[in-house]
Amino acid sequence: MQKKILVVDDEKDITETLSFMLKATGYDVITASDGEEGLKYAKEENPDLIILDVMMPKINGYKIARLLKYDNKYKHIPIIMVTARGQDSDKLIGEETGADVYITKPFEFEEVLNSVRKYLEA
Repeated sequence: MQKKILVVDDEKDITETLSFMLKATGYDVITASDGEEGLKYAKEENPDLIILDVMMPKINGYKIARLLKYDNKYKHIPIIMVTARGQDSDKLIGEETGADVYITKPFEFEEVLNSVRKYLEA
């Protein structure tokens, strides 16, 4: 059975690129373009992994991660944060809110894919 990945980012080119590459690698992909939609899909679809941007309209990625990681129903879902915020303090906040991996933009697709594989093919 295909593993399901939710990609949440307000930059359409990033969601499209990640979606295309992940589908080509054999994953089922759902995308959301803002935090509110991302949180809704996370709860409705119960994906195997979430790739999450930090700076988004409506609800930011930190808050989504915190809401999911502190809910017993969803805390098992690995979260890969992909963000332009590359300061050490940003990474620390990402870890504190429950991100399993923190990748800064611009990123290499291979780096994201390696993290995805680490959690989904373990």
